[in-house]
Amino acid sequence: MPDAPRARRLAKRIAQIVASALEHEVKDPRLARVTITDAKVTADLRDATVYYTVLGDSLDSAPDKAGAAAALDSAKGVLRTMVGQRTGVRFTPTLAFVADTVPEDARHIDDLLARAKEADAEVARLANGAKPAGDPDPYKPPREPDPED
Repeated sequence: MPDAPRARRLAKRIAQIVASALEHEVKDPRLARVTITDAKVTADLRDATVYYTVLGDSLDSAPDKAGAAAALDSAKGVLRTMVGQRTGVRFTPTLAFVADTVPEDARHIDDLLARAKEADAEVARLANGAKPAGDPDPYKPPREPDPED
């Protein structure tokens, strides 16, 4: 039976090892702006997926995502060796690197929220000083009881 807590602990440890190795031991300039965001390990502890983002130098420069993906692919063997040495598991999981889309999704949601806020402000501006169409009191007055009843 698979041990899910063990897989979570191993995934956390793999993310730490890979992040530390990219920062201190792998000397590829294309990996200078790579940040490890998460890792997932299958229940049988055979395969690990490591999620990463590539940060830009400033707001004007776009990050080199293709170069970072190629550099991670070329360093995959070295990183797997380090993971095997530092985790002490019987079978070292294979590593797969996947670009994390959370920052782009968050930026897209922020843009949508800003547009919705602008639309709400426009509606509030148009509603300010507007008069309702029709009678000033659209509700019918209560019916008076008939004296014959």
